[in-house]
Amino acid sequence: MSSQQDDLKETDTEARFEFKKEEKSAFQTEKGLTEETVRVISEDKDEPEWMLERRLRALEQFQEMPMPTDWPGQPDLSEIDIDEIVPYIRPDIEARGGAESWEDLPEEIQDTFDKLGIPEAEKNALSGVGAQYESEIVYQNMQERWEEKGVIFCDMDKAVQEHEELVREHFMTKCVPPSDNKFAALHGAIWSGGSFVYIPENTTVEMPVQAYFRMNSEGMGQFEHTLIIAEEGSEVHYIEGCSAPKYSAFNLHSGGVEVFVGEDAHVQYSTVQNWSKNTYNLNTKRAIAEKGGRMEWISGSMGS
Repeated sequence: MSSQQDDLKETDTEARFEFKKEEKSAFQTEKGLTEETVRVISEDKDEPEWMLERRLRALEQFQEMPMPTDWPGQPDLSEIDIDEIVPYIRPDIEARGGAESWEDLPEEIQDTFDKLGIPEAEKNALSGVGAQYESEIVYQNMQERWEEKGVIFCDMDKAVQEHEELVREHFMTKCVPPSDNKFAALHGAIWSGGSFVYIPENTTVEMPVQAYFRMNSEGMGQFEHTLIIAEEGSEVHYIEGCSAPKYSAFNLHSGGVEVFVGEDAHVQYSTVQNWSKNTYNLNTKRAIAEKGGRMEWISGSMGS
C-alpha cells in the first residue's frame, strides 16, 4: 500500500473531504444571474448559437417560475439568494476540456483528487474517469479498448462541439426540460461541465465509469450536466461522486441528469455524496426507458 493510501486509511471520513485549497481561477463571472452572465458563459465556451438560445429560454423560465414549496421533505429554501452565488468558475489549467494525464494538472488540483482516491480508483477498477473542479472538467480518460468499440465518455462541453447531433436531440428536450421546476430552469441557463456517455448497441462496459465533482470555492454554484445514452441491448454502470468542504457562506449545487435507456438496455447510476450542511443540493435527475430497458438508481451519503 502506498504512503498516500496509508494516510487516507488513518484519516477519518470527515477530514478526508473537509480540506480546502487556495482559490485560483482562470476566469469567473460576477455574482448573480443576468442575461449578460448567461451570454458570457456561452461565449467563454464558444458554444453554437442553438445552445445559447436554449440557455436564454431557460433563463426566462427561471425568472417567471416561483420557488417550489411542495416538494416532499423539502428543506427551507428561504436563504437561497442567487444574487450571492458565483455561477461559473473556470479552473486555472492550460487545457480546456481536461488534461490528458494527472501530471498535467496544477499541483493543488492533483492533490485534491489524490486525497479523494480518484487516481487509484482509475488504475484499479474503472473503465474511465472524469474529474470536475469548480465549473469545468479538468481531467477525462477512457480506456482505449472501450473507445475502439464506439463507447464515448467525454465532458459535456466537448460533446456539444463534437457530438452535436446527439446532444441537440437529447439535451433538456424530453427527459428534464427547463419547465420541470425552477432549479431545472436555473440549471438550463448556467449549466457547465458534466459527463456525456454513449454506449452503442449490444455493448457491455464491464467496469464502471466514474465522474467526480468537487466544489472548492466558497459562495459558488456548481451546475454540471450528465447525459447518458444507452442504445438497444447495451449495459453500463456510471458512478457519480460529489463533495464540498464546509463554508461560512452557503453554496449551491444544482446538477441535471438525463438518462436514455434503449430497448433491453441496462443502466445503473450510483451516487455517493459528501456535502457540508450549508451546501444546498438541488438536482433534477430522470430517466426515459424503452421497452425492456432497465434503470437502477443507487444513492449514498457521507454527509458532514
